[in-house]
Amino acid sequence: MQANVSMYWHRQRCKLSCCSGGCLSCRFWPSVLKCQVGLDRDFCRSYRATSPARRYSPVVSNASRAFQFTRIKLECFRDERFVKARTVNPKNFFAELKRRNVYKVAIAYAVVAWLLMQVASQIFPFFQIPNWTVRLVVLLLIIGFPIALILAWAFELTPEGIKRAEDVGVSKSITLSNLSKETPATRGIEKSIAVLPFENFSEDKAFTFFADGMQDEILNSLAKIGDLKVISRTSVMQYRNAQARNLPEIAQALKVAHVLEGSVRRSANRVRVSAQLINARDDTHVWVEKYERELADVFAIQSEIAQAIAESLEAKLTSREEQALAVKPTNNPEAYDAYLRGLASQARSRYSRDAMRKAISFYESAVKLDPNFGLGWARLSGAHALFYFNRGDTTAARRDAAKEALENAQKLQPNSPETQLALGYYQYWVLRDYELAKTTFKRVQKMLPGSSEVPVGIAFTTRRQGNWDESVAYWEQGLALDPRNGELLNEAASTYAALRQFPAALKLYDRALDIVPNDPDLIASKAGIYQAQGNLTQAAKALSEINTQTASWHAFGIKITQLRLERNHGEAIRLLQARQEFGIENVAMQVLLAFAQRLDSDTVGAKVTAEQARDPLEALCKNQPNEAFFAGALSLANAVLGEKDSALKGAERAVMLLPSNKDRVWGPGFEEILGLIQTMLGENSHAISTLTRLLQTPYSSLLYFQMPITPAILRLDPLWDPLRADPAFQKLCEEKQP
Repeated sequence: MQANVSMYWHRQRCKLSCCSGGCLSCRFWPSVLKCQVGLDRDFCRSYRATSPARRYSPVVSNASRAFQFTRIKLECFRDERFVKARTVNPKNFFAELKRRNVYKVAIAYAVVAWLLMQVASQIFPFFQIPNWTVRLVVLLLIIGFPIALILAWAFELTPEGIKRAEDVGVSKSITLSNLSKETPATRGIEKSIAVLPFENFSEDKAFTFFADGMQDEILNSLAKIGDLKVISRTSVMQYRNAQARNLPEIAQALKVAHVLEGSVRRSANRVRVSAQLINARDDTHVWVEKYERELADVFAIQSEIAQAIAESLEAKLTSREEQALAVKPTNNPEAYDAYLRGLASQARSRYSRDAMRKAISFYESAVKLDPNFGLGWARLSGAHALFYFNRGDTTAARRDAAKEALENAQKLQPNSPETQLALGYYQYWVLRDYELAKTTFKRVQKMLPGSSEVPVGIAFTTRRQGNWDESVAYWEQGLALDPRNGELLNEAASTYAALRQFPAALKLYDRALDIVPNDPDLIASKAGIYQAQGNLTQAAKALSEINTQTASWHAFGIKITQLRLERNHGEAIRLLQARQEFGIENVAMQVLLAFAQRLDSDTVGAKVTAEQARDPLEALCKNQPNEAFFAGALSLANAVLGEKDSALKGAERAVMLLPSNKDRVWGPGFEEILGLIQTMLGENSHAISTLTRLLQTPYSSLLYFQMPITPAILRLDPLWDPLRADPAFQKLCEEKQP
């Protein structure tokens, strides 16, 4: 018993399943030996099923002490040939025959041989073929039988072709049971992986950001390997709870064969990382390792883990990919700590301005601590550019900050994928040069083949150019690498919505809602499609929980649209007056309130509200004269005030600032605003001409919170009532959707 338990502990030290005979010395231990106190293979299976915290618990680690066992001190070496080998079990030869599919080959050979002998005996005489040929066929088939059995014993048929049996795991062998599952689309799944959130085992729970950062950086390293399929961060973050993980279900949901689990324990300047690569289909370990280093060596740990995974999955690395994995971004642990905090803040931001400000602050601290931190400069540039793009701050100072950070990154690491990615974002978000950005993103795609971020960037830029089919194709590429990303599904759905392909959009919204069932943006966007289809009953049902306390301005805006389509202006006014907003959203809400009051025949109240909105809008237009959104909103306020010339000129200026030929997504939305002002001011023919063009144009609406106008919208919305008597407008309302 003492020897058996020592064998068990030795195999734990090998960090391999004790059932697999992983190292050379282990394989000389009879696999059927069992410890009399129950430490047998069943224990090991339960060991694999438990969480990392339980696997290394004091109960297990002290088992030998409790039973006074003596460990045998054996040094084993880890050779991939022995890790993967399928070796003969001398105590069960017949089981080995079955395991190597020899029985199946024998039966199949016998059936085929019998058929060939029947054909030879029946057909050969008909063609007057000599009888000796029949005997020759029978003789050859008999001789071939043992040869077929030997080949079946020695070789296996796998998705990658025929390989030696010793080099093939059971799960990779193609058998009759799994042959039907093998398709061209699934042949590459063996080299696919999802990096699950690392557990924070540090005493200080504030170090969760560090564990998340380790996961993120390992994932980014793997994304640089072209021979791997790597699931992006957003899709795996929902599996943070290690105790509730069901690896086969996770693998099926993410369409991968392997998952990486890990834990991080940080104390002062020491860090301990445990990582395990698991074949999720049968929940067996492919590779397990622990690292305990100085904090300054954390990059070496990340690189070693990525390389070990690549080797375990037999991924081929180019010399450029090997060099990329070996890059050490900074020698300053404090700078890297600030950088990881910035990543954590940005990941939680979901375009929140406050979270983005925190991320920018952390990135600035990182590059201040290490001015040669190229990766930090690249991230800082991207954060500034995003803040500029989302109208958080479109000042020249913010634009220049993005440019300066980018230039620093280019000086330090001009050819790194992160610097090139930052360049693409600067071209897209700041310069709005979509063709140039697309070219840069396509160049980065070769450097980061496993990153969903790059095809998503191309999808955004091609959509802005009006290359809608190309954009849809890149959304699909992004979703293949990030299938559980609700925001990505939302963007892909909005692309179909802009094309007025509403059934396809609804399917994607439903997929997203399966992931985040109570997300108000997704619920409201789905309701927006029902509005565009004229199904107000279904839209109202979806929006029933959206109220003044709903955090999402987008969702609240669609709720106000619903009330306007229902002509329930009193309720719309009540909600708008009860809601508190700040900054840009507050100004937009004032404009919506002015229109609701005007439609409710409260002309005086509407003008008072419009006047309150006009003052801050004029200030915004003065400070940011090239922002089309502010010019468009100001023109609407002037229209409510009855200032015809100012309203028309403002709307035309907004169209000029962001014309449709420059931005195919939002540019037509400013033409929509112009059409509304033309309607309000009695220029019916111009308004109908504008609406006719828009009905044939894919775009995202500003008035309807993304959903483009449709015949149903024109029929229902009281904003267009001044046009209803015009036969041309009536015809537009009757036209079918494109």
